[in-house]
Amino acid sequence: MDELPLSACWTLPDHVDRAAQRWPDTEALVFGDERLTFAGFAEHTRAIARGLLALGVTPGQKVGVFMLGVPDMLAAIYGAGRIGAVAVPINGRFKARELRYVVSHADVDVLVASAAYVDLVQEALGDRDARAPRHIVIHGGEPGSGFGWTEMLEAGRSVDQREVAELQQRIAVRDTAMLMYTSGTTANPKGCLISHESLVRTGRIFGLERFPMRHGDRVWDPLPLFHLASILPFNGCLETGATYIGMQHFDAGEALTVLESERCTCAFPAFDLIWIAIQDHPRFATTDLSRIRLVNVNGVPEKLAMMAAKTPWLTQISPYGATEGGGVMALSHLDDALEYRVGSAGRPFAGMEVRIADPDTGAELPPGERGEITYRGPVLFDGYYKQPEATAAAFDADGFFHSGDLGSVDADGRLTFIGRLKDMLKVGGENVAAAEIEGFLAEHPAVAEVQVVAAPDERYIEVPCAYVVLRPGATLEYDELLAYCHGRIATYKIPRYLRLVTEWPMSGTKIQKFRLRDQIACELKAAGIRSAPKIAAPAATR
Repeated sequence: MDELPLSACWTLPDHVDRAAQRWPDTEALVFGDERLTFAGFAEHTRAIARGLLALGVTPGQKVGVFMLGVPDMLAAIYGAGRIGAVAVPINGRFKARELRYVVSHADVDVLVASAAYVDLVQEALGDRDARAPRHIVIHGGEPGSGFGWTEMLEAGRSVDQREVAELQQRIAVRDTAMLMYTSGTTANPKGCLISHESLVRTGRIFGLERFPMRHGDRVWDPLPLFHLASILPFNGCLETGATYIGMQHFDAGEALTVLESERCTCAFPAFDLIWIAIQDHPRFATTDLSRIRLVNVNGVPEKLAMMAAKTPWLTQISPYGATEGGGVMALSHLDDALEYRVGSAGRPFAGMEVRIADPDTGAELPPGERGEITYRGPVLFDGYYKQPEATAAAFDADGFFHSGDLGSVDADGRLTFIGRLKDMLKVGGENVAAAEIEGFLAEHPAVAEVQVVAAPDERYIEVPCAYVVLRPGATLEYDELLAYCHGRIATYKIPRYLRLVTEWPMSGTKIQKFRLRDQIACELKAAGIRSAPKIAAPAATR
């Protein structure tokens, strides 16, 4: 096929079919021993589409996919799209209450669930008052009260393939392909309506230009398949003929084995917690990772620079994105100096406009000024499902989406993410970005991971509290942390509390900072502590 401009676009099922025509025998997906070629993946999605039609699914209806991370999960998501149905990938970390909310709110007609989740599905939807799907399809194991996966595929054999093809031809690029629920922090997650154009256009720009892949590349991505951090790179693989190497569950040691044995050339860990875990593993130094030439990972600049120093043979870039913006809408440039690749997310993808707005007035700010990141363009989501007021509040009169993120754009158009606007501390009248303190603390030799949240304080309104995961074998006392900070950052930025933890409260791939804030607030209240002790100079400096 001739090379097409980046502006060219088509539907998601057409995207799958184009890849199958261009590289039919190339491996498309590898998950352990499970392997599918591009042609095999395309045919599997057709079989699933026929099975869904046999169950009575019609265009526009919702197909929930609540599965373990296996190739069949991706095939179910893309198979639903072949007949104009809307796939609803569901977070595998959800518990019964969350699952019930999403299935009900999304109006899921058919739910495909892994056998491992049967009890959870029953708990969530067994109540007769629950708004349950018309059909529940169980993947792997006994179907129980629902259909079995094999039974659905068998029923689909009676459906004429021409019916699938006719429905596929009716899909428009701006039709909704997926309804993806953001992880949520303080309330129920919002359902983002994402078009075929958003998914395909972003995947093409990503794979061809900004995270450049080519036929023969083997792209490792350990992220869960309900997340755009997996679907976006897979769409890039569909555009370039690269092979997607996934993992059902992330484990640093297993990841090193996969990276070496599968001869991976590109890596998309996306989140610093994942890449740090790999670099800190005892086998990191002895594992052959020399084939990897490109890594995408997000984090504060100080942490990114330390990670890059451990892998000098490859190019490390960092992203900016959100579910509402197609997953990733900016990536630092491969030919930029390291300081820019760790300090910014580069320029926005083709077709996307970014403005930095004054958080109070909405007025556009000049280059270099900090404000709210707003953006518009063809990969933008089409609003929050059944939440017209939230949708209206998220957009301004010019059609720019207000992200709630704090950032800046330099004179060359590079976008820098600083933190969430709500992730700002108000310390005695001073505004402090939690990310700034986190970046500083990340350089401490004992600190593997750090999150800074606001602790309530009668004197200062809020003061910083640092939650820290230590490096293996390391120790850290508060007095040591104080000595490290004193004289190097402003006093009001120094954490007043230190809490050592071994894991984070998670929602999907995001750390739930609000739980950390609640934890320290409850702890202080229970102890009767209303104000943090005043900071005194460490003994060594007196």
